[in-house]
Amino acid sequence: MKGRFDFSICELGPRKVESPIKLSNTYGKFIANYVKDDQFVHYNIDVYSDASSEEIADSQANIIQKAGPRENIYFNPKHVHAGICTCGGLCPGLNDVIRSVVRCLWHRYGVRRISGIQYGFKGFLPEYGFELKELDPDIVDDIHKTGGSFLGTSRGGGERIIEIADAIEALNMNMVFIIGGDGTQRGALEIAEEIEKRNLKIAIVGIPKTVDNDLSFIQKSFGFDTAVVKATEAVAAAHMEAHSHINGIGLVKLMGREAGFIATHTVLASHEANFCLIPEVPFDMDGPNGFLAALEKRIEKSHHALIVVAEGAGQLLLQATNEKDASGNKKLADIGVFLRDHITQYFREKEIHINLKYMDPSYQIRSAPAAPIDSIYCERLGNNAVHAAMAGKTKLLIGVVHNKFVHLPIDVVVTKKNYVNPEGSLWRDALDTISQPVLMLNKPEDVENSRK
Repeated sequence: MKGRFDFSICELGPRKVESPIKLSNTYGKFIANYVKDDQFVHYNIDVYSDASSEEIADSQANIIQKAGPRENIYFNPKHVHAGICTCGGLCPGLNDVIRSVVRCLWHRYGVRRISGIQYGFKGFLPEYGFELKELDPDIVDDIHKTGGSFLGTSRGGGERIIEIADAIEALNMNMVFIIGGDGTQRGALEIAEEIEKRNLKIAIVGIPKTVDNDLSFIQKSFGFDTAVVKATEAVAAAHMEAHSHINGIGLVKLMGREAGFIATHTVLASHEANFCLIPEVPFDMDGPNGFLAALEKRIEKSHHALIVVAEGAGQLLLQATNEKDASGNKKLADIGVFLRDHITQYFREKEIHINLKYMDPSYQIRSAPAAPIDSIYCERLGNNAVHAAMAGKTKLLIGVVHNKFVHLPIDVVVTKKNYVNPEGSLWRDALDTISQPVLMLNKPEDVENSRK
């Protein structure tokens, strides 16, 4: 994303407490070094020979603060009451993050009061009556071995900012770790702003969770790699079904409300898909250049086909309900069922025998335990979130940019979502893998119409 962004990080005040973590300020001693506030990562690393002076200035201005333990911290660990909250849908790695936060607070800083807020933001609201869960390393030691959320989760409740801030204040919490996607983090930002209005010294630190990988500025969200692993397994099963039948068709619907990253990465990983339908690329069902005609050509040539579709694809072809869920997300019409029924009807009318198998492994994927690559990532996200909170930093997310853990201001991250670029290298390589037509539209101008 081009432009000039303010990546400055809010702090609660000067850091006067010596950190209990004993590190070094000198290289070559075989001891990890403290991270200083003047250590940054450039956001823009692309270089263009014809760049204007303004673009060059933007690239030099866009610097992001590195995450990690500071030599001096803001909070006295003996006085800290930390809260942890998971919100929104499930995602592989939630328990790994919870475990990491608890263990870093306890073992590295000596914090002895850590509370889990049950069932998302609703756990702060009195009418639900959810009790706090006391957390320590013994309690969380094995939770990473199972999927889901040890604390439970829910959608909604984040709009009740005053009541949530009241609860945090009444619980005498010094820091709250909020794990969730863009909607959750918008709520976290509003909570932090309300706390700031009250002149309370409470750190609000977000850990971004979106299995769709659609948060801007962040290189990768935790759980995404696990989702691709599990999705690839489903695609392999669908391929075996399709390949083993006369004119077999495998249809797999994957997560991806507005961004098709899971579907795109899955077809790249599986090497078995013939079509990949994502929200960012419009397509026609009928007509000489539409999807059904392309599918028929594939069946005539190879006698089987495998289709991967993201849940948000093709919504212009479906009747929208205009309803929203508790998180404020637009409720989607079911593209998987729509495709299944239209493919069946199309080939029936053509009197072409097919054997179609439809799979929707979405909830199985998002509730799975984290794969090792995500477990590593979650461990490091949790550790760096704790270091940021103990240093008195607030209204930020922990993310990775250019393989470096960094602090990102929440207000910048939630301004715009991340999408698969249909003109970028990722989608280009996916098309090379699946060999579907670049555009399945009867009128090229429909591409421009879909963007309006």
